[in-house]
Amino acid sequence: MNFIRTAIPDVIIIEPRVFGDARGYFIETFRQDKLDEFLGFTVNFIQDNESKSSYGVLRGLHYQSAPASQIKLVRVIKGKVLDVAVDIRVGSPTFGQHISVELSEQNKRQLFIPRGFAHGFVVLEDDTIFAYKVDNYYSPENDRGLAFDDASLGIDWQVEKAQLQLSAKDTVQPTLDKAELFANAGSLYV
Repeated sequence: MNFIRTAIPDVIIIEPRVFGDARGYFIETFRQDKLDEFLGFTVNFIQDNESKSSYGVLRGLHYQSAPASQIKLVRVIKGKVLDVAVDIRVGSPTFGQHISVELSEQNKRQLFIPRGFAHGFVVLEDDTIFAYKVDNYYSPENDRGLAFDDASLGIDWQVEKAQLQLSAKDTVQPTLDKAELFANAGSLYV
């Protein structure tokens, strides 16, 4: 596995090795020991989630507040998405900045997103299957979000706004200046 730090160094692209031949391919999608070695500590992932979506579905930007905040490891099994992580750690040198990464069944990339980030993705191909691991269970009372179209974030979702499909919840999320944020920029992973 190849680990690549992004412009926000705590957000990491993971590229698994693909072993392919005429029969198809084989990849290790997760290796606890390799992730631990790279990070220098262990993330205890406790739940796997999966969604299927059509072109233009935008899910996000979501996060959970403490004590239910989550670390995520996301990937695409089928199709393609633009995956986005926004730094919402007050005091962080990259506060309010975001990372956008294309994840697809072709590139097999994954994105590691620590606590203190809002996360979302927009689907770029019909019938896309998105999967992710989390280290904390979903907590409705800690469920939070940011407006996907907050101009201060400057996110190019690569899909015309008229073609976006959003949940009712995602149409009424607050802008960054009104959202509940992470006060301690130092507690990234634990």
